[in-house]
Amino acid sequence: MKKIFKIVVALLLTTNVWAQSPEKISYQAVIRDADNALLSDEIVGMQISILKTSSAGTAVYVETQTLPTNVNGLVSLEIGAGTLVSGDFTSIDWANDSYFIKTEIDPEGGTNYTITGTSQLLSVPYALHAKTAETVASEVKYEIGDFAQGGIVFYVDASGKHGLVIAMDDLENQLPWNDGSTTRTMGDANGLYAGSRNTTLIIANQGAGNGNSYAAYACANYKKDELSDWYLPSLFELNYWIYPQLDVINAALSDNEGTVLSTSNYWSSSQDTGSPTQSHWFNFTNNNTGISANSTLYSVRAIRRF
Repeated sequence: MKKIFKIVVALLLTTNVWAQSPEKISYQAVIRDADNALLSDEIVGMQISILKTSSAGTAVYVETQTLPTNVNGLVSLEIGAGTLVSGDFTSIDWANDSYFIKTEIDPEGGTNYTITGTSQLLSVPYALHAKTAETVASEVKYEIGDFAQGGIVFYVDASGKHGLVIAMDDLENQLPWNDGSTTRTMGDANGLYAGSRNTTLIIANQGAGNGNSYAAYACANYKKDELSDWYLPSLFELNYWIYPQLDVINAALSDNEGTVLSTSNYWSSSQDTGSPTQSHWFNFTNNNTGISANSTLYSVRAIRRF
């Protein structure tokens, strides 16, 4: 008999919406056993419910899926693509209430769900919200330097409605890149939004901190204005999207009681592909990048996608 397993707090939640139905929400979770060991390369059964109003609210949609975890204990799924139990995903009125995602897991791959976790959908999926709402508040368009979405906007896509923000302050004191393990985390993606994937994989590999915080874990556990989907930026995001807007970002941080980006080196979430003991850092003073041992203490600033 296997031990009771648990879902690690590290979650990645995004939305993928196509012009044709069905709409779907991409969701990832890391699963560990009672000894904090990864549940790697296993088939798990999942029941996913969308709850209305509160974490104990009415389930407006329920589905089941049977999915594999990867070597890092990560399970990935698309809510809206499973076997329907009840409700209608396309008819959820995202505009007029709060919603929570409840996950129930059977580590044996069946329907004897022994693990339960519930998390609030703090940022309503924009495209789903727009589909059901007659008047959509998020029709507001953003500009670089805006104080919004929990931080300062430093990237906006072509629609003007979505982008990235940087947190108002550095996180805690200077931190190491990892929690001591020298294994490959696969956190080496290095493009726009890549830091989100990296952060999830780093935490899946390194664990829940064992009482000692580290860069990716601190970002994933940061909260601002009830927003909790922050992550450690990739080197690409630091170098090609934050640095070119540095003057605008720092001015906006100062104007809104934030802390300007310092002269210190900042950790990226991009691990060195040649060595698991080193990762990439970035310095905003001189646009320098480098690779240092993961145990080195550097500054950390979280970002999030909106």
